[in-house]
Amino acid sequence: MEGQKEILGTWISENESASFYASICSDLRNRGVTDIFIACHDNLTGLCDAINAIFPKTKNQLCIVHQIRNSCKFVPYKDRKAICADLKKIYGAVNLDDAEYAKEEFREKWDKKYPNILKSWDKNWSELTTFFEYPEEIRKIIYTTNAVESYHRMVRKFTKSKAVFPTDDSIKKVIFMSAKEISKKWTMPVRDWGLAYSQFAIFFEDRFAA
Repeated sequence: MEGQKEILGTWISENESASFYASICSDLRNRGVTDIFIACHDNLTGLCDAINAIFPKTKNQLCIVHQIRNSCKFVPYKDRKAICADLKKIYGAVNLDDAEYAKEEFREKWDKKYPNILKSWDKNWSELTTFFEYPEEIRKIIYTTNAVESYHRMVRKFTKSKAVFPTDDSIKKVIFMSAKEISKKWTMPVRDWGLAYSQFAIFFEDRFAA
């Protein structure tokens, strides 16, 4: 409630699947998480369904940064700057109507040359545009998973010196110790948390009080 980042858990599995994600969500609920307002994540198959099965009121927001990376994956360098600029008109729009208009402009300009880009945007449109339902203070917090990506990079600094981990528990212990060290630097709340807090209190009034 003070806007501080916190690591709630570390889970390891040989395969990522809907059942694995469901087990994570069940574990969080069993440990006391009663509600999730907005879950920001990359578009892993089955993750949205797993979250909503355990926390049915949760809104899902797919990471815009991941979406842009995937959109530009097979775009040659000479077109990448222009593609990114036109994609920014979509996710940087003032509201959903403007975003849809920018998407259609992108379609007219690029769809013949790069038809696969908008196929992904169209397929995931409702989860990519959740953040348009909220004001700027909330949008800044939920549009990307960069905070998690940054945490993962820092964890890798602690684990890269180990060539082999004999068991899953040995990995968890190293990650646990690294998380303790990393979290020492998280002394400040999310930027402009006071403004975001007041907006969360308005948009989730009935659930926020609980």
